[in-house]
Amino acid sequence: MDLVNNYYGSSDEEDQGVANVQNTTTKPKSLVTINATPDTGFDDHTDRIYTAQTATELTVNVPYDDLMRPMLGPENPSGNNNRLATQNVLTGHVEQQAISESDFRQQLRTFETYGYARDPSVGNANLSGQTGQGIMGTGYVGNLAAAAHMGGASIYDSVPKNLRPNQDLKKKRDKKGDLSIVDGENAYKGPWAGYEGEEELKQKHVEDEEEMGQSLAAPGSAVEVGGKKKRNRGMEFGTEKTTFHGQSEYDYLGRTYMAVPQDIDVNLMSEAGSQECFIPKKCIHTWEGHAKGVSAIRFLPSSAHLLLSAGMDNKVKIWDVYHDRSLLRTYLGHTKAIRDIAFSNDGRRFLSASYDRNVKLWDTETGQCIRSFTTGKVPYCVTFNPDEDKQNVFLTGCSDKKIVQFDVDTGEITQEYDQHLGAVNTITFVDDNRRFITTSDDKTMRAWEFDIPVVIKYIAEPDMHSMPAVTLHPNRKWMACQSLDNQIVVYGARDRFRMNRKKRFAGHLVAGYACKPGFSPDGRFISSGDSNGNVWTWDWKTCRILKKFKAHDKVVMNTEWHPHETSKMATCSWDGLIKYWD
Repeated sequence: MDLVNNYYGSSDEEDQGVANVQNTTTKPKSLVTINATPDTGFDDHTDRIYTAQTATELTVNVPYDDLMRPMLGPENPSGNNNRLATQNVLTGHVEQQAISESDFRQQLRTFETYGYARDPSVGNANLSGQTGQGIMGTGYVGNLAAAAHMGGASIYDSVPKNLRPNQDLKKKRDKKGDLSIVDGENAYKGPWAGYEGEEELKQKHVEDEEEMGQSLAAPGSAVEVGGKKKRNRGMEFGTEKTTFHGQSEYDYLGRTYMAVPQDIDVNLMSEAGSQECFIPKKCIHTWEGHAKGVSAIRFLPSSAHLLLSAGMDNKVKIWDVYHDRSLLRTYLGHTKAIRDIAFSNDGRRFLSASYDRNVKLWDTETGQCIRSFTTGKVPYCVTFNPDEDKQNVFLTGCSDKKIVQFDVDTGEITQEYDQHLGAVNTITFVDDNRRFITTSDDKTMRAWEFDIPVVIKYIAEPDMHSMPAVTLHPNRKWMACQSLDNQIVVYGARDRFRMNRKKRFAGHLVAGYACKPGFSPDGRFISSGDSNGNVWTWDWKTCRILKKFKAHDKVVMNTEWHPHETSKMATCSWDGLIKYWD
């Protein structure tokens, strides 16, 4: 019998251990023991404390001998030797600073007004600018030149008029005039008197808008500005582009993607809502193509075999709902994010409203931009008149509190509805399209007769909130309004336009977002997205929550039900995705 002993470390068998292996074969074998935690050479003293070289405070009494011991540990040969000069803790340098709430607010408002603020880490920097560091030193942050010019004064300090940065912006009140003169020069204006130079500024502003192409007339037409006719340059028309993404624009029969497919099991020409609907359960497809969030989606009217989407990447895209569900065409022409889109009744044309202050009319099939409209203000919503004989008329709600009516054939404004006190968010045609309902940021709802700029119904309650999204029920008797107090309220869509107090859908969180509600084709369910990326579904009759599921990573803006299938729903979100659910 052969015994082979191997040792690691010292020769002390009791301390380091012995590996004994009995070799029963003819060839001897050995086993090596490895110590994973060797001795470092430091004495294990629990009464010692390791301190930093620059420590100024100690919480324990350390003997003098321990204080005078040299520093232990390896040195960094490539490091800066001065890096430990300001180190007061083992891992670096820590300073404690404190500032009162009132002083913080004072310096914050000073920075917002003058562009500079006192540096709280310097120390005693007084408000008059007499600091040890000096104005141009580290006593202030931000615009140091402004701090030197203002003498370091804060927002609460009195500043000489000649040093104020906005001294020239103060307006002088115009003369009130003579009380005995009614009209003409020096006529009495009383409290309605404006400011000096106000009329000249208004005139100059109008002329600048005309020069920038933000007039109300069509591009290329002559407009009257200040009694003089000037040619309106308008927007550069014809710069719009389109891209077809399929293999061929025409099939073997010469049909485009506008043709309703006949090779599927769904009757796309049937009446919407003829089948009983169910709540979708799973995602069956995801459309990816928008670089930024998607603000709105719309199914093609009647057949719904195409899906139109408006993106915050300035693009409008149309997708195939059946077959390979691919991207068919991209419409390029806007320079800013697109807010709303609307199809005509036959789906051959659609409108896109963008933050670039333009509304464009597109040909769905060819991608050609037919005409561009602008009022010089941001259009928040846009819709065609649903009547078949008025498909050349559309309305747009703008940021200047007006609803503007355009004629697409001439490009002219045919009517203006100006009663709201805030930006107009929604336009909904009701009562056989003879009237329409508008909601606004002024927290009111107003009903109008079409083509008559007079409010026939004014709805404003103390508990009302802004309603930035409205959807009409399939039976056209009710309107579901997404209220910013995290609930969906219902109003009648007939003569009285009263709120239905018995119907209220709550539970989701939508404050601050215009999440558009959706109805199932049979009217049994109402759905809505929320700010957390969830989709909620309620029962229309009982108002009970039936289902809630996570659909997107960001706020869900639209929930559009397919009109011819029992449980299909499309959702879009600010995460840039469009999902199809079944």
